[in-house]
Amino acid sequence: MTAEHRAAADTIRDAEEVRDALASALERAGLRLPSLRLDPNTYADANPRPLIELGRCSPPLARELAAVIEKGIERGAAR
Repeated sequence: MTAEHRAAADTIRDAEEVRDALASALERAGLRLPSLRLDPNTYADANPRPLIELGRCSPPLARELAAVIEKGIERGAAR
């Protein structure tokens, strides 16, 4: 494996770890984005720039996600 291939693999692995961390944090908040994944079109290049695709969710789940984010913002402002 060349250094370029190793760097590309490391970049993708890092993006997968971030995706998993986000999924875990959402799960701890009682939320699950069913389409959360890496966008394969963004890492198919020799120099990958992977993007995490949040995907689709139902309006009730989007409402819950917004409420969790708002609660976090309020907690941060209270500090």
